[in-house]
Amino acid sequence: MTRGAILPVEEEFVVAITLSGDERVMLERLLTERVDARVVRRAQALVWLDDGDSVEEIAERLFVSRQCIYNWLSRFESRTGEEVRVRLGDAVRTGRPPTATGIIDPLIDAVIDKDPRQLGYRQTVWTAELLRRYLDEVHHIEVSKRSIHRAIARLGIAWKLPRHTLAHREWFWRQAKGASNAGSGGASARSS
Repeated sequence: MTRGAILPVEEEFVVAITLSGDERVMLERLLTERVDARVVRRAQALVWLDDGDSVEEIAERLFVSRQCIYNWLSRFESRTGEEVRVRLGDAVRTGRPPTATGIIDPLIDAVIDKDPRQLGYRQTVWTAELLRRYLDEVHHIEVSKRSIHRAIARLGIAWKLPRHTLAHREWFWRQAKGASNAGSGGASARSS
């Protein structure tokens, strides 16, 4: 692809570009495939530029600024030698990498069936907070409880909450179990 000079035409700027035959075919193919919508918009802009449309017209059609069109064109030209989809795509961005996905899943899967007491904890069941503490203390991985919940969901593990009302029994608990109150000392049998 060659880029010509930017020529003023009736207060609009026309960017004269010429796509190679292969580039044009690849861009048109991208327009029909299911790819990232941003890539499709950029491919369409380049095809329209190659057809001779002005940058201002293309920007209006795509609801972007003219500067976006110039940036897309500049990025496409600067990445020669790469695949067309890569040339139109966004650059790799910095930021916090996703640490939880794929890293904590096997660690949780390996420990979830064990009794936490075997590992020195004073609880009988795993909780999200205990798993978070375990990952921090043993594997030096700091994650949130939300990440733990997501990993549990990905692993298909169902949480069973402990019952905390075992010591509290209603006065009719034996009847609910099918027994009588005769031996409980609650009601004495009358004798006539």
